[in-house]
Amino acid sequence: MKVLAIGCHPDDLEIGCAGTLAKYKKLGHEVTAVHVCNGNLGHVIIEPDELRKIRIEEARKAGSLAGIPVRTLDIGDLLVYGDKKEHRDKMTALIAEEQPDVIITHCPNDYMPDHNAVSQLVFDASFAASVPHYPATGGKAAKVVPIYYMDTVGGVGTSPTEYVDISEFIDLKLKMLNCHESQIKWMLEHDHIDFTEFVKTCAAFRGLQCGVAYAEGFTKCTFWPKVVPGTLLP
Repeated sequence: MKVLAIGCHPDDLEIGCAGTLAKYKKLGHEVTAVHVCNGNLGHVIIEPDELRKIRIEEARKAGSLAGIPVRTLDIGDLLVYGDKKEHRDKMTALIAEEQPDVIITHCPNDYMPDHNAVSQLVFDASFAASVPHYPATGGKAAKVVPIYYMDTVGGVGTSPTEYVDISEFIDLKLKMLNCHESQIKWMLEHDHIDFTEFVKTCAAFRGLQCGVAYAEGFTKCTFWPKVVPGTLLP
């Protein structure tokens, strides 16, 4: 099975679903990780052009720990819009090229506009990619496939309908997250937020809800024809 995970910023997949992606890989599935924005505004001191390069490399390093290739659409932070045709076409081309069997992305009601825009782009582009005569597909239509929305940051405002036990992968998830040093170090030194502990606590809470040590929570996109019997989560 081909899994396509699409996050907004270079660390969003590590926060929301890295344990699940690592589990997919161990089970023999093909996984590709994508970040839409390049993270260039995620620091106060490091200038955007330099930070863009740093964060793209951090994401690749994180993916390599789990054997997951990482791609970027390289759109600047706060410049991604769910209703912008140029961005929808970029996402459509990506999905048509990747030919996924399942997609994981952001909830449509997360805490910041970039996340919500990416969620809308994925929903729209996943349909556009199924239309072979739509120019952005390059004539290579993809299937309309199920979408699973990962948790919001902190799990606020969402109640998972499905859980993935990541107890075996929690250490790897945190190692992947800590590859994003430009973010983790900055938040600890300047905002006094231990984000590694934050993410671990969220995974422990989702684990508590479903009777395991650590879990990641997801909700299904329930629009026809994206609903299938059973689950495609590992």
